[in-house]
Amino acid sequence: MTPDALVEFCLSLPQTTETFPFGPETSVFKTSGNGKIFALSALAGEPLSVSLKCDPEEGRALREEFPQHITPGYHLNKKHWITVVLDGGVDDNLVRQLLHDSHALVRPKVPRAPGAPRTR
Repeated sequence: MTPDALVEFCLSLPQTTETFPFGPETSVFKTSGNGKIFALSALAGEPLSVSLKCDPEEGRALREEFPQHITPGYHLNKKHWITVVLDGGVDDNLVRQLLHDSHALVRPKVPRAPGAPRTR
């Protein structure tokens, strides 16, 4: 995955904004509805990597399956974040799925319509 492809995919997710709170070298992708971060990347980094939010159990399994390419989140909560090196060791489809899942973990909840039945 290239830096441009990473940015394009992240910005394709609903209510996503790209910000630079840590300086111009680090792209931070947030949901605009609540401002929560779901991905960070130093797009000029060698190798390119992205840190993203992940379910703790899934993160542990991914780190075991891809120990050279997926590590605990760099400078982030190691339980809830992983860092994925984007050098081809992890399939781009899996990276996109992980980004989608990270976005889903932080996106604002859609309020149910008045009178709509509750679901669990």
